Amino acid sequence: MGNANIDWVAMSDTAIVSKIGAFIKQERLKSNKTQAQLAEAAGINRSTLSQIEKGEAITMLSLIQIMRALNILQLLEGFTIQHEVSPLELAKQDKQIRQRARNSASDNTKKSDW
Repeated sequence: MGNANIDWVAMSDTAIVSKIGAFIKQERLKSNKTQAQLAEAAGINRSTLSQIEKGEAITMLSLIQIMRALNILQLLEGFTIQHEVSPLELAKQDKQIRQRARNSASDNTKKSDW
């Protein structure tokens, strides 16, 4: 496909929207769906899908609906938030890990009264 070498940062917002529209069209054709079929499955108007494929503005909601209808929601994996633990927090967590086990019988023994 060759999209791995795209310099997204250098592209204008309009060019990115156009690229997304072209991608949606390509995925629709790969799925062998007409614009009307995909639009119905996505719950949007066919004319809206046509405009998106031509590179016109798209809402996030429409994009998600189209991606769901095309079964390509896995492309959103890049938006996953990774929880990074700071070194200080990691050290605190390590301190809380038990280093030894106690014999429960020795904890419950009473001192002799004598």
